[in-house]
Amino acid sequence: MKNILLLGATGSIGDSSLSVISQNNDLFNLIGISFNKNISRCEEIISNFSPEYIHASDKETFLKLSNMSGNFLNEDSELEELILNERVDIIICATSGFSGLKAACIAARSGKKILLANKESIVAGGDLILPIAKKNNTQIIPIDSEHNAIFQCLSGERGTDDVQKIIITASGGPFINSSVIDLKNVTVAEALNHPNWNMGSKVTIDSATLVNKCLELIEARYLFDLDEKYFELVVHPQSIIHSVVTYIDGSSICQMSQPDMTVPIAHALSGENRISIDFNSLDFTSLNLSFQEFPQDRMEIQDIAREVCRNGGFLGTIFNAANEIAVESFLKNRINFDKIYEVIYRTFNNNIMSNDLTIESINEVDQQTRIRAEKVVESITN
Repeated sequence: MKNILLLGATGSIGDSSLSVISQNNDLFNLIGISFNKNISRCEEIISNFSPEYIHASDKETFLKLSNMSGNFLNEDSELEELILNERVDIIICATSGFSGLKAACIAARSGKKILLANKESIVAGGDLILPIAKKNNTQIIPIDSEHNAIFQCLSGERGTDDVQKIIITASGGPFINSSVIDLKNVTVAEALNHPNWNMGSKVTIDSATLVNKCLELIEARYLFDLDEKYFELVVHPQSIIHSVVTYIDGSSICQMSQPDMTVPIAHALSGENRISIDFNSLDFTSLNLSFQEFPQDRMEIQDIAREVCRNGGFLGTIFNAANEIAVESFLKNRINFDKIYEVIYRTFNNNIMSNDLTIESINEVDQQTRIRAEKVVESITN
């Protein structure tokens, strides 16, 4: 029986993780959870799984829950102690956005098995987190569908020396056949209407802009320690093939499944043998798979991602922070959809070049970037 700590338990990745755990309750025990302020969902999880430790990062939420039975935590130091608790075997990092960086850094020190869904922590802090994980023999297994697909395609190989190319697929989101100039007046509801995946608001907007695929490019560069030139971004509307690895002998290996996050999570939780879950089978007799080039009018955003891959430092922090402010501004109806790109471009062009990376310096650059991005938003809205 493996004890699991689930960070970001009330989000969409948290839901998928809980589904896999519940279907394999003879193998896994949910020892602890962390969340922000979704009390109703937290209470459901407590009722269904009875975790020993519950960390609420929001102080008001913590106070509301603390009269219940259980070990309720609120301080950052308490979360650190929980992550490093020797009884915890597996940590699932399912927190959304930059806020997951600190927990990911602590988890990297733990020497435990880490299931990572928080791509923003790698984008912003990959140069910090990966060396820490290596030093502490911490195993990081990605559970983003694309990166887990690459991980599976590389399984059993001797490393990446024989890799010729890796294709990361993008669904294209709800605006797959639209140009940027046609997206000025799309509504928040339209942008959140993803054709394949049921995800949180931020990642759904990232999918609609294709910024999500650029963040995944950066994440893949770090996780698999390959130059960005090895990765190609391809639009695949059906979201069936999640990534393809092509080897120098001409063989291409892909990972396929229905668009369902329980599949990569189940794989990442497995040990020597795969674990069983309920899933919708692919009907290969009716599959109609298609692929398209990454849209040319979105290439500037991919170019920024490749610059981040090549130069590292604080560039990932800047890219991520600018995007988070842009997406938040769109969701609050402060800017039009097409202006998300402008906020990112203008903020990124005023970047900071340094390699003095610490958790404190990354946080400082993140805050400075958000201030600059807010000024860009204000210049657009005034």
